[in-house]
Amino acid sequence: MKNSLAYLVMAVMCAASFMSCKKDNYDPPQSLLTGRLLYKGEQVNVEYNQVPFQLFQFGFGKVGAISSTVDQDGRFSALLFDGNYKLTIPANQGPFLWKKAASGGQDSLSVTMNGNQDLDIEVMPYFMIRAAKFSAAANKVTGTFSIEKIIKDADAKNIERVNLYINKTEFVSTGDYNIASSQLTAEQVTDPAAVSMTVNVPAIAPTQDYVFARIGIKIAGVEDMIFSQVEKVRL
Repeated sequence: MKNSLAYLVMAVMCAASFMSCKKDNYDPPQSLLTGRLLYKGEQVNVEYNQVPFQLFQFGFGKVGAISSTVDQDGRFSALLFDGNYKLTIPANQGPFLWKKAASGGQDSLSVTMNGNQDLDIEVMPYFMIRAAKFSAAANKVTGTFSIEKIIKDADAKNIERVNLYINKTEFVSTGDYNIASSQLTAEQVTDPAAVSMTVNVPAIAPTQDYVFARIGIKIAGVEDMIFSQVEKVRL
């Protein structure tokens, strides 16, 4: 009797172990969704790790968002199971307007995954930074550029400030992603068609003969900044 009970316990344990292993051995997601945020075919540059996007998959019980962030050059990616998804940018995120649904909420894009897919998305930025050029002299970096106001109707916003950021690496923005910056207030931007800014380069350890630079615009009433492309500047 004891042997029979022992065999029964072992059988139950083996069955449970087999089911657990079977449950844990589902294939991971293998379809890669990649894309870019564009304005008329031009990439929209944003702040690193600050602009989120969400994907929702329906038909599998409780619906929850798959969340990630857009790269600083406007690219995004997500590894997904095959199936049907809805992609959206959460409300009040990004330095651009996202399409609204008939209800007034954030609209979404339908995405069908069946293997890898590339998806470019057109957005409407409040401003764009044009013809940004950088140069270095006397331990200073100078950036020249123009500012184009894209949205001019009732949804238009004003400039709050403009910043020139430099960093040791290709990740350049606010917070910990710069070693120095300079700033112009909206009132100091007297000619948006011809803006020039200069920033002092601090001591860099270990020494390197270059920095990375880009321009950022803070828009009044908008959390996220819009940026120019990152450029490598020889000192």
